[in-house]
Amino acid sequence: MAKATLEQWRMFKAVVDHGGFAGASAAVHKSQSTVHHAVQKLEAALQIKLLEVKGRKAFLTDSGKLILRRAEFLIEEATKIESVASTLSEGVESTLKIAVDEVFPHTILYQALAKTSELYPLLKIDLVESVLTGANELLHNSVVDLAISSIPIYGISCSTLCDIEFIAVAHKDHVLHQQTEQLNFRDLKLHRQIVVRDSATHTSHNDGWLGADMRWTVSHLRNSIDMVSQNLGYAWLPKTQIAHLIEDKTLVPLNLDQGTTRTLNLYLMCNDNDRLGPAAQEFKEQLTALTNLAS
Repeated sequence: MAKATLEQWRMFKAVVDHGGFAGASAAVHKSQSTVHHAVQKLEAALQIKLLEVKGRKAFLTDSGKLILRRAEFLIEEATKIESVASTLSEGVESTLKIAVDEVFPHTILYQALAKTSELYPLLKIDLVESVLTGANELLHNSVVDLAISSIPIYGISCSTLCDIEFIAVAHKDHVLHQQTEQLNFRDLKLHRQIVVRDSATHTSHNDGWLGADMRWTVSHLRNSIDMVSQNLGYAWLPKTQIAHLIEDKTLVPLNLDQGTTRTLNLYLMCNDNDRLGPAAQEFKEQLTALTNLAS
């Protein structure tokens, strides 16, 4: 039998977070005496001193610092349990929010959404296109329920979804195609590279940039494809999205001595799989099945 209640742990953490009993009282909407009594009971049950009060401030003891780390985990897990219960009691979610890296094949994405909507016709879809760590940021901030990203987040629900092949290309009339010998990275640095900007606001992850002085940075993959198609530079682009341009000879792969193609792994992630509603679970299953079928 546990000696302390979850409510006592929450009040203890509130005192720490707000620097004293007065701030904690306002935060948890309890009287100061109630909060003070809860912490005292917690200390008595554990038989250790958690806080030292100096004036109006409360400070953690060494034992308190160690206990707080465990208490935070306990509170977080309890919050997740309550959230799962809330999801189960509410039934089907009204909106499914998904962040998707732009390189993911659109055809597969749309098919998965369509199949999910067949079962849940009233479900609203909120789709956010992202680049690099943009999807991770949205998932971390709980803006979306699911994220498809090339940067895995460990410690949450994260599964490998598919591999995307990128190929170095330029317009058929680009000067790089006029060289008879194989190109190296030093040759490429003398020409303009088109790079897609990381869509995250608090991080910056430049994947595949070679340090070219004439770099042009764009916000969307489609801008990069358009610019390369108009002979404004070279870039590594997803092969599935430019296959028709390679087939009609608008774009031609660069004759590199190494690194002509690159592979990017994509992952399907959510903060807690148990907290997803039935529509989100259905979408995950459909997306995974269709991706496996296409590979």
